[in-house]
Amino acid sequence: MSKPTLEVAVGVLLNQHGQVLLGKRPADKPWPGWWELPGGKIEAGESVIQALIRELREELGIETTHAHPWVTYTHEYPKNFVKLSFCLVREWDGEPQCLEGQELAWVNPTGPLEVGPVLPATEPPLKWLQLPECYLITHIEEPTRLPAYLEQLEHALQQGPALVQFREPAWAARPDAEFHLHQAFLQVVNLCQRYQARCLVNSLHPESWWDHADGVHLRASDALALSEQCHDTLTAFPVISKGLIGMSTHNDNDIEVAHKIRADFLVLGHVLETASHPGDPGMGWARFAKLAEQAGLPVFAIGGQSAHTLADAREHGAHGIAGIRHMLDSDPA
Repeated sequence: MSKPTLEVAVGVLLNQHGQVLLGKRPADKPWPGWWELPGGKIEAGESVIQALIRELREELGIETTHAHPWVTYTHEYPKNFVKLSFCLVREWDGEPQCLEGQELAWVNPTGPLEVGPVLPATEPPLKWLQLPECYLITHIEEPTRLPAYLEQLEHALQQGPALVQFREPAWAARPDAEFHLHQAFLQVVNLCQRYQARCLVNSLHPESWWDHADGVHLRASDALALSEQCHDTLTAFPVISKGLIGMSTHNDNDIEVAHKIRADFLVLGHVLETASHPGDPGMGWARFAKLAEQAGLPVFAIGGQSAHTLADAREHGAHGIAGIRHMLDSDPA
């Protein structure tokens, strides 16, 4: 007998300090004493946002003034499946109150939680919140440009949290690339460490580099090859599980592969026209939003992105934006 599926709208309330609001379930409800994000069942005829606004009003006594979709994630409990539509909420009127007998606490998702235990379905979004909204991809291209690039990167890292991907296909194609490119990679990693930013290495570079980074970013073709070898387990590839796993995706099939290799986040695009795809308008925001909803993971938008497109990206379900120049040319929004 198949389990029923309950559809739920969940609010990820973030205050100005980057803290997220959790509530402790009261004694008269299932899972008493466990901590969770606020929200509740989507009623017939309601959209996710409509249900979220109603639930936050009933549960916390606040009026949501701005919320946008984030990650849609299905969690299996012993008796049912719960489809959770997580929405980021940064603006509301009123002060959250304990209207349903629960306790409330603002917690820092990047550090050890001061409350617990946390409901199993609440653990993934707390982990996803540790990802910055800006994912910067290197674009050095040749040895002579390295000093200037490191200065630009340091300036970008001084502006705020960022994730960095070392990806240098043009430099890697040079006949004298191997030694100097590896040294450049190590310099980028060291600079990121100084600013407590995580640096991933693209899978076009040697696997021997992966241990020196904070994870690997897989091209779609490399992820597919890996998925065909791993047979639903990554035990044969322990090196990939030591850090973050990002993956470039473009369609439904890529997203399926990402689930199989247990990616932590996706980069999806290209969304808008870019210099690398002249004359190609990209998938557009509507297609992006549809795929992002299917992903079940945080998704970064790529293609024509900058600090000025971050708001649009958020409204269409993106965790943030990814690209070569957006952080080097302007401060994050």
